[in-house]
Amino acid sequence: MKKLTCSAESSHKTEIYIHNGLREHLYELKDKFEKYNSIVIITDKNVAKHYLRLVVQQMKSFGGNVYSIVIPAGEMSKNLSQVESIYYKLAEFNVTRSDAIVALGGGVVGDLAGFCAATYLRGIDFFQIPTSLIAMTDSSVGSKTGVDLDVGKNLVGAFYPAKAVFVDPECLMTLEDRYFIDGMAEVIKYGCIASSKLFVRLAGYQYQEDLQDDMEEIVAKCLQIKRNIVEEDEKESGVRRILNFGHTIGHVIENYFGYEGYSHGEGVAVGMYNITKMSVREGITSQEDLDNLGKMLIKYGLPIDMPDMDLKRVQEIVAHDKKFTGDILNVCVMPRIGTAEIVRVQKDKAIDLFTPDAAETEMSAPVSADQSDQN
Repeated sequence: MKKLTCSAESSHKTEIYIHNGLREHLYELKDKFEKYNSIVIITDKNVAKHYLRLVVQQMKSFGGNVYSIVIPAGEMSKNLSQVESIYYKLAEFNVTRSDAIVALGGGVVGDLAGFCAATYLRGIDFFQIPTSLIAMTDSSVGSKTGVDLDVGKNLVGAFYPAKAVFVDPECLMTLEDRYFIDGMAEVIKYGCIASSKLFVRLAGYQYQEDLQDDMEEIVAKCLQIKRNIVEEDEKESGVRRILNFGHTIGHVIENYFGYEGYSHGEGVAVGMYNITKMSVREGITSQEDLDNLGKMLIKYGLPIDMPDMDLKRVQEIVAHDKKFTGDILNVCVMPRIGTAEIVRVQKDKAIDLFTPDAAETEMSAPVSADQSDQN
């Protein structure tokens, strides 16, 4: 079993366990759960049919009460209305600060359950059992929780780290192909911003079976990179901004199409390719690196073409991007594969990010946020 520890600025420590088959050995983690009077498992309908009974049975072995809350699957559940519904369920279960919430699911469940844990009774303990590739490699670690508003994604939230994260890559076997591919966008992102070796490794797989056989190592590598960045900058005031590579464009695409036309990973893939297309034009990135990124995304079945969108509506959405500092939008670019830097774009020029073949965007000189190829 691989173990990482993420010690963030907030002095909270998250223990991360990564092991094939871990879902069937949660009962061995008595020291993590036995102190709680009650455990509330929050999951969605898709995950519940595969893993809820197994997790409930093991949590009951610790001797306390075990409750479950099952929400509809998908990004549309990540809203304040669903938060309120969960609050009332927690009240019905008489949850106190001596109890804990366990998020069993993908990124939506983790973000939603984490936000409820951060805010109910002003904070109760929280654990994650991620079941999607995005959650395993990215969203389950780093303390970000939150929900969406109609005007933008993740606009309401809190930094609230999980006490522990239990990652079982074998859970990916029940993931639909589209959502496995979706998660590969985040894996590729880590290769782009911090590890050319990971990028080359991903390029070398000929068959999906080979990729899946190595998934424990790949997940561990992504989480090691994420851990290193979060420990340096938990609240995203500096280097952590590089984790948003492709996300400014991606979040707008998700919102524009009502979180149905494009998944998160698909939006991020389009974002990574098109922001790099722009940075090539600006002389920051080489055409060769853009070509290699495009080939990688296509290899894993991800889109690269910017969809047709009404730019007035796009401008309304991007104006609510939480990565703005005043009138400056902080955007991650990839000078070369395995490195990342932040450039600054004026608010009135942000719309140019969605027209990468147009005139120059007036990006600032890159601000140092280079992770210099972390292995």
